Amino acid sequence: MTTQNLAVIGECMIELSQKGADLSRGFGGDTLNTAVYLARQLPEQALQVHYVTALGTDSFSEEMLQAWRRENVKTDLIPRLENKLPGLYVIETDAAGERTFYYWRNDAAARYWLEGPQADSLCAQLAQFDYLYLSGISVAILNPGSRAKLLTLLRQCRANGGKVIFDNNYRPRLWHSREETQRAYAEVLACTDIAFLTLDDEDLLWGQQPVERVVSRTREFGVGEIVIKRGADACLVFSAEGEQHEVPAIALPKDKVVDTTAAGDSFSAGYLAVRLSGGDAVQAARRGHLTASTVIQYRGAIIPLAAMPQ
Repeated sequence: MTTQNLAVIGECMIELSQKGADLSRGFGGDTLNTAVYLARQLPEQALQVHYVTALGTDSFSEEMLQAWRRENVKTDLIPRLENKLPGLYVIETDAAGERTFYYWRNDAAARYWLEGPQADSLCAQLAQFDYLYLSGISVAILNPGSRAKLLTLLRQCRANGGKVIFDNNYRPRLWHSREETQRAYAEVLACTDIAFLTLDDEDLLWGQQPVERVVSRTREFGVGEIVIKRGADACLVFSAEGEQHEVPAIALPKDKVVDTTAAGDSFSAGYLAVRLSGGDAVQAARRGHLTASTVIQYRGAIIPLAAMPQ
């Protein structure tokens, strides 16, 4: 068996989640959630999942690294930066399981992973990977110079035979304007092989349009495989060959939904666990739904390993 390598690029932050009047500390971030849930669902001999970010030299950063290693997420490509710290966010969850986020991240270490003397060597290694995974947040936190380096990396990876996977996770507060975001997304999507989209983010960024227009616009950028995540509703998968599939979600009683924090991130992980192992899109979507429906029954971004579906 040939071992493949996938790098997940982004930011992980210290997470404080509400439990009644108390706060519990953990870690999370959209791409980190996907990395952990993907590593949990595939044997290391088949796919090695690397996380790519930057951290500080503080004890919280060290604690994160140790936790990721226990999850079989590789950390050898993560630079440690003096005088920088991880970002912080607090999750406030209401009675229905819906959450509100509060962030402290403006000078987080992750913003600087493509700066400094290690950047060229790191990009040279990543350009040889089989897969690069990133989200809109991965792009948003970077300054213009670092975004240009990231785009060069994506293009080099594809030129070497690798594939790029992009999640459209759009957070307006991380961008100067919608026009800036549209330009950046257009450039990333032009390098993308598999796109995970949510209609809420698409409508917020591009204006509300029918699903057919969302798909055709994404196709115009050159994306082959498009997966539209629709929460509790059926997801839609559009293959590079022109096939379309609607795959029902797993219905849960309302009282079973505890926290939807990492629902979309874990769906993507479940989908990729099957897709990158050679499974078809329908099998992949079913696994995505199963993973997400399990995760939302627990509080926090990362659920206990023992709770993972078999």
